[in-house]
Amino acid sequence: MQRRQFIQVSSMALGTGLLPAATRAANPKATPALTIGLLTDVHYADKPARGSRFYRDSLGKAEVAAEFFKRMKPDLVLCLGDLIDAAPSLEEEISDLKTISEVIDRSGRPRRHVLGNHCVHTLTKAEFFKHAALSQTTGHFSEVIGGTRIVVLDACFTGDMEPYQRKNFEWTDTNIPEGQLKWLESELKASKEPAVVFIHQRIDRPPSDHHTVNQSPRVRQILERSGKVSAVFQGHSHQNDLTTLNGIDYCTLAAMVEGQGSEKNAYSLLEIHSDGSMTLKGYHQQVGREFGE
Repeated sequence: MQRRQFIQVSSMALGTGLLPAATRAANPKATPALTIGLLTDVHYADKPARGSRFYRDSLGKAEVAAEFFKRMKPDLVLCLGDLIDAAPSLEEEISDLKTISEVIDRSGRPRRHVLGNHCVHTLTKAEFFKHAALSQTTGHFSEVIGGTRIVVLDACFTGDMEPYQRKNFEWTDTNIPEGQLKWLESELKASKEPAVVFIHQRIDRPPSDHHTVNQSPRVRQILERSGKVSAVFQGHSHQNDLTTLNGIDYCTLAAMVEGQGSEKNAYSLLEIHSDGSMTLKGYHQQVGREFGE
């Protein structure tokens, strides 16, 4: 069974992201049941660049992505974590968070957020949601949009299952508490809809990998046994990557913060079609992909 193939959106298509009219008319997948605007690892902070990370440049990159989402009108904009980077003080952290959140909200689309380790380096989770002006109040949740169950997981917990906050953690120690695992299992079992899962840290690699959740084997087992999850989208390691394990695709998205200048941006549109297939349209550094039978 062929589950996926790779596509690359050409740089000429970056201005609109639209297929030619004739192609749209002939393509039954041209009108998806659900479209989600995706970005990850923005790491905005008002501080100098370090290595390949250009923190201040993320503001302009986010402006471009927000304008694109405003034109394309996805049903939802979802950031897969690390919207901000560490700031030297709580006041500066809050200021950075408000600034980047206001920019992304220029899209005019509903926004949700996956918690990343940098989101709560200095802030508590409640403070993050408050100052990001989000309607959500918890790091893990699920909701049905356009006939698909969107499941968001929160792996920002220490080995003692304390929530990340106020520099109380090592970023290599990432965990999902037992209660959330049981919630995930119950949520998928009760769901009548197919599900797509979003998480910041990776769950497709062994726990010995620094970017991976310690409970990743258990999480994958729950997803596989449900029979309702076809794909997982994640960030954290800043690279384009794709792994298929036991019939589920694990797609890692490129980081917005990597590289200097607007041409080093990274964002995407995920189109979920009524037949269960999916198209990830990648822009700039984000690779595009096709998923489905």
